[in-house]
Amino acid sequence: MGGPSAEREVSLSSGRECAAALGQAGYDVVSVDAGPDLCARLIEIQPDVVFNALHGRWGEDGCVQGMLEWLRIPYTHSGVLASALAMDKERTKTAFRAAGLPVADSVLAGRDAVRAAHVMTPPYVVKPYNEGSSVGVYLVNEAANGPPQLSEDMPEVVMVEQFVPGRELTTTVMGDRALTVTDILTDGWYDYDAKYKEGGSRHVVPADIPDEIFAACLDYALRAHRALGCRGVSRTDFRWDAARGLDGLILLETNTQPGMTPTSLAPEQAAICGHDFPALCAWMVEDASCNR
Repeated sequence: MGGPSAEREVSLSSGRECAAALGQAGYDVVSVDAGPDLCARLIEIQPDVVFNALHGRWGEDGCVQGMLEWLRIPYTHSGVLASALAMDKERTKTAFRAAGLPVADSVLAGRDAVRAAHVMTPPYVVKPYNEGSSVGVYLVNEAANGPPQLSEDMPEVVMVEQFVPGRELTTTVMGDRALTVTDILTDGWYDYDAKYKEGGSRHVVPADIPDEIFAACLDYALRAHRALGCRGVSRTDFRWDAARGLDGLILLETNTQPGMTPTSLAPEQAAICGHDFPALCAWMVEDASCNR
């Protein structure tokens, strides 16, 4: 857990909760804050399984997965290729399009070019192409006076994506099963604070949406999981413009290591489907392997 990514604090929270749940489920747990000595620490500990509660770059993009394959230590979640694909938003879209899944139009552009002029007709969203948890997301409205003034900590190349109006929906896949659909309600943009600050958003699960849209979310999430080659638990996020019906349902991205606190979206859905938090964490440990 932890690690050096922009999602370090989220990962530490996930790790603490998962360690406690695994202890309740009867496992012997050693918590490791992932640093430069991670490989040496794992050789020292000699774990039967690594529960990967890292989020963001290095922990969710295939890097740690490759190290665990080299050490031949079974681990949870997706393998090297699926993790790398899902973290790269442009390559994710390529895989989704090949699978016939609907995505929003987008381009990759230089940070300075995005600051200088609109590279897409507003409204649009600017975000890093290889981070999660809504880190560094800018929403440019139709009434914007000019292009966004991106901060210096944004990467040199960013994704500029057509803004899709409507509701925020998400579906978790557990193994070979899409669980249910959550409707995420917030007063404004579903940004980092809305995701993680207390009272930032409300979750309606199962979502109160038309049966056709509910079924499509389950179908699309499972197809996205398979298109990327995911394993274990993943979560796929959608935007749905109700005025356009099924045509208004767009995939945003698939998270190969979704947040893992008892009130996070994926554990909430698992609980609705009969897997309490310790049982979910235990399932993930028993599902762990190499060659993922």
